[in-house]
Amino acid sequence: MGRGKIAIRRIEDSTSRQVTFSKRRKGLMKKAKELAILCDAEVGLVVFSSTAKLYDFASTSLKSVIERYNKAKEEQQQVSNLTSEVQFWQKEVAILRQKLHTLQETHRQLMGEQLSGLGIKDLQSLENQLENSLRGIRIKKEQVLTGEIDELRRKGTLMHEDNVELYKKVDLMGQENLELYEQAYGRRERDHGAETTPSSSTLFSLTMGENSHNPTSLQLSQPDQHFYYKATTHNTST
Repeated sequence: MGRGKIAIRRIEDSTSRQVTFSKRRKGLMKKAKELAILCDAEVGLVVFSSTAKLYDFASTSLKSVIERYNKAKEEQQQVSNLTSEVQFWQKEVAILRQKLHTLQETHRQLMGEQLSGLGIKDLQSLENQLENSLRGIRIKKEQVLTGEIDELRRKGTLMHEDNVELYKKVDLMGQENLELYEQAYGRRERDHGAETTPSSSTLFSLTMGENSHNPTSLQLSQPDQHFYYKATTHNTST
């Protein structure tokens, strides 16, 4: 009569549990030793009982077995990580290739190519995309042109202000020149006792538009030998 199968579960009776542990531990140690001898394998076995008692077996040295185990696990982990990373990037490459293919196909359709396989809805959607794109381009173009016009207006205003300022400076120089002329020729008239008319070659002639708000044109006239200006009226009889 054969033995019945034992259910693989925790043995509730402590005595039976301890007996079973002792028998199976010895059998496990024996199998480990046989495996090391028969197969020339490096075997290490560590067992802790329920009472925290240690039982171990090693075909060579338990320390060397543990070191070899840790090294092997580290190498396996690195290989696993490398494999996972390679698989990740392979998936990323496949996704990017699919996106590139889709973009290229869309670009060709926007250029009016390869439209034979599109239905009415697809063509209508493509037409709407083109219209929206053109609308956006026109809006952007108007914004750029408006910005350039505003910049030109600003520069024109600055040039006008500079022109007015230059006019004021030239006018001031003309007044100073006139005062110097009157001082010089007035003294000569007093010395010679005769009326002398100044030459316009020593004066500035300034031309300005009627509207001071418009851009001003500044010119310096050439000396005129036939034009004379009387600065002041003197009494020659005294």
